[in-house]
Amino acid sequence: MTLHMGIDDEDSSDLYRAGEDDTPMQWSDSKGDGQPGVCGKETPLETLLEDLGLQQLYPEKLSLSTILQIDKKTITDETAKCNSDLPWYFLKKLMMVNVTARNVKRTSACESSCDDPLLDFDHLFDSQNLGDTLNPLDIITALFLCSNGFVRQELALKMSMCQFSVPLLLPNCDTKQCTLMLWAMRDIVKKYRPQSLTESKGFIEDRIVLSELPMISFVRLGECSLSKSEILNKLLSNSQQYHDTLVHHDMECGDSPRRISNGLVEITWYLPCGNKNMDVFSEPVAVANLRGDIASFETQFSFLCQTSAAVFVFFDTLDSACELLTNQHHKAQIFLVGNHQSNRFGIDALKKVATKLGLTNSNILLKNKQMNDADFVKTLRKTVSNVVENTKMKMRIEQMADIAHELGIWVDEESSECQTAKKNADAITAEIQDILQYKEAQLPLQGQIWKELTRLEKEEFRLRNVGSENIEDYKSDLQMQKTELRKEQNSHDISNAMTCFINAISSPEMERCYFLKWMRMNLDNVSREKLSDLRERYKEKCKNHENKEEIKDIDRQLSNSSLGTEHFFREMGQIYEASLSLPERDPSREQLQHLPKLCAQLLLDGFPLELVDGEASNIPLRWVSDVLSQLNDLMSPKNKILVVTVLGVQSTGKSTLLNTMFGVQFAVSSGRCTRGAFMLLIRIDEDVKKVLKCDFMVIIDTEGLKSPELAQLDNSHEHDNELATLVVGLSDVTIINIAMENSTEMKDILQIVVHAFLRMKEVGKKPKCQFVHQNVSDVSAHEKNLRDRKLLLQQLNEMTQAAAKMERKEENKSFTDVMEYSPDTGNCYIPGLWNGNPPMAPVNAGYSEAVYELKKNIIQMLGSCESSANILEFTGWMKSLWNAVKHENFIFSFRNSLVADAYMKLCTEFNKWEWEFKKEMYTWVTNRETRIYNFGTVAVKSEISDMSEYLTHLKSEARTVLSEWETKLLGNLAQYFKQTEGHVYLVEGYKEGFASSAKSLRREMESSVFNQLTVAADIRKGMTELDRIKENHTKELEGRVRALIERCRGKKVQMTEKELDQEFDKMWTKTEKELCFKEMKFDDIYNHVSHLLRANVSHKGSHACKLLSQNRLQDCGLEPFKYRAEGFLKHFRNKLSEIFSIQGHTQAVQQIADNIIASCTQLISVEMQRKTNYHDTYIQKILNGIDEGLQNNQDVKTGIEFEVSLKQHICGIAARRFQKMHEDFIHVNDPSRCLNQNKEKFRTDFKDVFHERDQCQKKAEEFTHRCLKPAVEDFVSRSLGPDIIGEMLTNVQFSTRMFFQYSVLLDLLRQDDFEHYRSYICSYEEYVKKWILNQIVERFSNGSKTFEFEGRHVQSSIRRINDAVNKAKTEKSGNLKSFVKNVCRELGDKLVISQDALGAFMILNNADQEQFAHWLTECVKDMAQVLQEKFKETNIQTKLKKLNVNPQNELFTKLIGCGKQCPFCAAPCEAGGQVHTHHWTSLHRPQALGKFRWYGTEKLITDVCSSSVISDNRFRCIGTNGEWYPYKLFAKIFPDWRIAPDVSLQASDYWKYVLAKFNKQFSEAFAAQPADIPATWKQIEPKQAEESIKVSFNIK
Repeated sequence: MTLHMGIDDEDSSDLYRAGEDDTPMQWSDSKGDGQPGVCGKETPLETLLEDLGLQQLYPEKLSLSTILQIDKKTITDETAKCNSDLPWYFLKKLMMVNVTARNVKRTSACESSCDDPLLDFDHLFDSQNLGDTLNPLDIITALFLCSNGFVRQELALKMSMCQFSVPLLLPNCDTKQCTLMLWAMRDIVKKYRPQSLTESKGFIEDRIVLSELPMISFVRLGECSLSKSEILNKLLSNSQQYHDTLVHHDMECGDSPRRISNGLVEITWYLPCGNKNMDVFSEPVAVANLRGDIASFETQFSFLCQTSAAVFVFFDTLDSACELLTNQHHKAQIFLVGNHQSNRFGIDALKKVATKLGLTNSNILLKNKQMNDADFVKTLRKTVSNVVENTKMKMRIEQMADIAHELGIWVDEESSECQTAKKNADAITAEIQDILQYKEAQLPLQGQIWKELTRLEKEEFRLRNVGSENIEDYKSDLQMQKTELRKEQNSHDISNAMTCFINAISSPEMERCYFLKWMRMNLDNVSREKLSDLRERYKEKCKNHENKEEIKDIDRQLSNSSLGTEHFFREMGQIYEASLSLPERDPSREQLQHLPKLCAQLLLDGFPLELVDGEASNIPLRWVSDVLSQLNDLMSPKNKILVVTVLGVQSTGKSTLLNTMFGVQFAVSSGRCTRGAFMLLIRIDEDVKKVLKCDFMVIIDTEGLKSPELAQLDNSHEHDNELATLVVGLSDVTIINIAMENSTEMKDILQIVVHAFLRMKEVGKKPKCQFVHQNVSDVSAHEKNLRDRKLLLQQLNEMTQAAAKMERKEENKSFTDVMEYSPDTGNCYIPGLWNGNPPMAPVNAGYSEAVYELKKNIIQMLGSCESSANILEFTGWMKSLWNAVKHENFIFSFRNSLVADAYMKLCTEFNKWEWEFKKEMYTWVTNRETRIYNFGTVAVKSEISDMSEYLTHLKSEARTVLSEWETKLLGNLAQYFKQTEGHVYLVEGYKEGFASSAKSLRREMESSVFNQLTVAADIRKGMTELDRIKENHTKELEGRVRALIERCRGKKVQMTEKELDQEFDKMWTKTEKELCFKEMKFDDIYNHVSHLLRANVSHKGSHACKLLSQNRLQDCGLEPFKYRAEGFLKHFRNKLSEIFSIQGHTQAVQQIADNIIASCTQLISVEMQRKTNYHDTYIQKILNGIDEGLQNNQDVKTGIEFEVSLKQHICGIAARRFQKMHEDFIHVNDPSRCLNQNKEKFRTDFKDVFHERDQCQKKAEEFTHRCLKPAVEDFVSRSLGPDIIGEMLTNVQFSTRMFFQYSVLLDLLRQDDFEHYRSYICSYEEYVKKWILNQIVERFSNGSKTFEFEGRHVQSSIRRINDAVNKAKTEKSGNLKSFVKNVCRELGDKLVISQDALGAFMILNNADQEQFAHWLTECVKDMAQVLQEKFKETNIQTKLKKLNVNPQNELFTKLIGCGKQCPFCAAPCEAGGQVHTHHWTSLHRPQALGKFRWYGTEKLITDVCSSSVISDNRFRCIGTNGEWYPYKLFAKIFPDWRIAPDVSLQASDYWKYVLAKFNKQFSEAFAAQPADIPATWKQIEPKQAEESIKVSFNIK
């Protein structure tokens, strides 16, 4: 078969230059307007690049980040529809090392019509036209021409893995210039076993460009009927394993004419595996193949002749080629390969050339009729074998560069950036003789010092070796040791190697990238050489089992002989971290501040960052955080990320899996197993961003779990757990690589992984997981493994139960309790990586396709993630996770700023909804109370006449409103958790608690509303009889006054004022005597209270009732309450004073009593303020408050004697004050007094009516002043409380409990006053209430806000009054009384109009209705002015005393929460909502501030409970019955408390600073000896103290 090659010999200028600086190709004579070149004709290269859509990339060059970014093409199965899709289709497949990558053919019309049922010959022949298909070699050549050096290197590496030939000489058909692809092949490393190493089972691993191998070249002269490429493929393949290494005419599109790839020299290698039966050649050999006729490509032919051991020339005819073959300066043997069967074969020419070249029979291979392809290939193979085995001509590809220069061939490494970078890298690596010594000398900071720092850091968290030493002294000592180690690090000058390294990575981008690549390759070469020697020695020593110590030493050396760029970056991190311990303005520190930004830029360029240092098993947190912070600045605002991680046993192909899936390059060579964890960024294309809602994907590669190198170490299991927890916690999707065949190992891995997932579930993170089973190749694997999957799930369930037990979270029974997992969709089966036996095996296409399916599945999983984090949030997670894994109990220790943020947002939102609910209910109750107070009067329109019935109706209405609000609150909560922003999924665990709080709030509000309605109704009932008596008296009096007027008018004598007064007084005295005024009786409130108190304690037993009878209530509460320990406590009395770290019992109980008394006293004051009659609910509320206070302090044991005496004391106070309140109320409402109060008003009215004066204006003023003004003032007073609360809640310091605590502590710090601290610590509630009051007073002292609120309420009242007047005008009322009644009825649900004042106003009223309405409107206008003036003159303190709803108490109740305090240090609980399963606080204190001291020395204790709970120390208290108990198990004694270790080692700095500063004052105040303050505490500055509370309360 003849191949027709299209070759364009047209000259064109030399426009192509190799290397990174490839000069942009100038379209010939182009004017820059995109027009075709000279004579309007485009060159072949231009034409092809345009066909492929690559014309822009020829000048600009394709970069690696463009190829690696995730776009729609990479995750969809669309086939190539047009030529411009083909390069991307090839790249997509190649980057996933898919051996079908070269099968690039676009979908054509003929494929879609292959099922055509018609017979149409014209169409049939047309459809066979292949003129528009492209040869794969053209696409490969085009891509190499259009790519930068790093893409070329990646292409060559991936092609080599697929066992494709790679370009050795890359042609440019326009310029006739070719380039040696030395740099492109630099990254190819091959492993093989020549025959010489078969016995020892050794192998050679080397970079292919550095390997000295014989090269055999194959070329074609003229046209040839033999397919050279096909013969070469057969030559290189053994009988069991055929592979198309080179593209040939029988491959898909292989017979398409080549347009730009003629002149291409490809290279491939045959590498033996050491098995005689399988190896084609026993020694390694390079095979080169020139595309096209050597007559057209003399330069390439000359190059091959000078670099090859042998050149095989394929020909049909030799007529004109003698000179071409004879003129070359051959270093290579020439072999002629001809087809004897060809028509054009000429024996004479062959003889002539053979003679001229001095060839023997063995140099001539002819295929005759008797020879089939297999026989011919066998002969050829034998010839090549002889050459390979006997040649001395071996050359490294690196050496070929010199020959290339001589022949005018460009070398792709010759760009200035590449050469400068090589020089810089060589300068560093040339110094390496012994790796261990080099590391100690040039990278000293990361060695033993860093490992020791790591040990100290973990010990600070775990406190395993504290022994009997004081914890805080021990921690202080650890900190000082760390400071010394940092000083030691700073004492080292930056080594020459590190100076060169930092300078080199500070160079421009391209040079920096080249430098790092050179460094990685050089270091790999050095490590490989060292490891090879060590392995040999190890093998030798293992033959004799007595060499145990030596074997162990070599083992350690093997572990430490790894040296990569990560070691230099690690050193950089330590240099930076050490510099941070220097003063801020220190020049050494300042000159290193740019390092994180350098590293961030590299991360953005696609280089990995080491997260976890695998050798020290630690994260340099400050370094990594600062790098990521800089990265965030570089990326903002496009800084959203999703994270994919891989976990699994060592050497199971995790890195290879990631590399195949995402095209990245994590280190995978032998001896370079990943240590620690590395992260890498991949860009997300705009079209995929919409689906994933992120800008970058972060890939994390981890070291293998159960690593043999680490198995020798005592803490290897701990290290694995730490690593797994960290990466699972950081990831959105975790890939778990497992092998079903090794069940023991698998169980270990699953245990580690399940532990990690369980921990994440408990802290609110829900990563998704995908199990990957590698080396499973059967198509029925999924079905066959059903049993295995069930077994896996069963094992996962067992592991979950075991892990749950260890983590003390035993409610998790199965793996699906921990996370979403389906055995059917959560498993992926991937066949083996190699298709056949390495080193000649290509990557299995099934592997690539399975990984591609996994990739699509993972991206789909990422798309369903709740939300993506930004870089700063990722950093926050990393810090929190790492700090928590440093503790032994992760779940118990985990605290994260993101979780805290999400919790704070949830609290803030819930508090808003809660306040809306409460405010609405306050308004509702105020309105209904107004109606109740107006019930039975002219002011209420009601069809119900009975108060009890009306009360039932209102309660029913209240239930409806409360239910609506409860539903709304729960709906808001549910809606809140549906949103994708704000990381709400992190606080999913709190959802039930907040739902319970909503229900509890509804119950509280219902009880409160019903109480208020009942009290109002009962008081109104009590007033009804009084009002009736008063009304009768008024009517009687009005009748008599009217009779007197008639009598006086009847005298027909002009009466003087004096005479009228005398007549009126006579009538008044007579009426008073005749009216029946019953004496008002006072209730015995003591009796009421005693009855309620007895009912309250009756269920406590007969002893409680007996104790009640011992004291009269009248005698209780006269003296301050003093508690004395009685009864069962006598047994403990002496012992208790010795109890280490728990305050004296008597003192604790007295404190509880004082707090309850203060709280109840305030309740009494609130009720007294109302100036209403006494009601039993007041006492019930107080008794409930006492019970609640005692309930909240159950951990302090008290007896029934204490409870009864406390209740009697408080009830005695209450009864005394309520008795006075009741008597005052009766006195104020005495009918006789009320009547006499109005005597002068009646006298004036009597005179007005007698003289028939116009009363309109006067009566309007009277109605406004006596009826409306007090009602409006009362309305403003009842409405102002919620307004003030609402305004205070807009202030961030009142938004949540955490913010509130932070604000109080910050204020204390700024005042820096001991008495304030003492008051805060010893009388927390009292101090906080005062603080809240001061904040309210400060906020409203200038009055503008209160005036605004008051003005608003006054104006709303006036609008309502005016509306009522206007409405009453339209109604036909017979007289003024009816008119006023109509007005009052309209105001009945807003204003409480005094019935006394209204009754007095109504009598003797002869005003004109219309005139009255006019004057009333005027008077109301004036009233508004008067009220505004009055409000302005009244200060905020006075206003606060008159409010119905007390803002101070409401805010206190809202922000104090449950009121619980830490059982060790008395720090207040900050959990959101009223109902929560656990109490916790962000900031614990030294126990000295809880008045705790050491027995014997009386010195105050410096231990902080957040440190004690992770130590081996013990405590004893009443709860432990005086027995010693481990702090670690405190939760068994105080199950409701969650005391986590400090969020950071500096978290308690605030209280440490306070105690260190006021140590002497505290010891005097607590009658103790001053504490022994650790040295590091004395160095804490106020600024650090402030910073520590910011961190503790997560204040940004």
